[in-house]
Amino acid sequence: MEAIETIAAQWMDEHPEYAADFADEEAALRAMGEVKEGQTNPFLHLSMHLSISEQCSIDQPRGIRQAVELLTRKRDSLHQAHHEAMECLGTMLWESQQSGRPPDGNVYVACVQRHATKD
Repeated sequence: MEAIETIAAQWMDEHPEYAADFADEEAALRAMGEVKEGQTNPFLHLSMHLSISEQCSIDQPRGIRQAVELLTRKRDSLHQAHHEAMECLGTMLWESQQSGRPPDGNVYVACVQRHATKD
């Protein structure tokens, strides 16, 4: 497997609740763009895990690696840290779309740092 496939498989293992969504490739591709009321999109969720993993590996935006590491230690869980970082990532992207400005990585990193310092 390619490195990204290995990372994806590891995150998929962390989410057995999505196994059925990923089991049938054709059905998964058909459903990929569907928005189901009250349900998390497994493809978006997985892609956010992959994005955060990649961001940490290259420390882009600068400081994200340290912020996620601090949050991981605080929560004693990389998985939980990613989920909290996802909230910050999603907020940054939504604000960027609403304002018409590029995403602000400094705001994103600061948000993850706040999560790492709060109880």
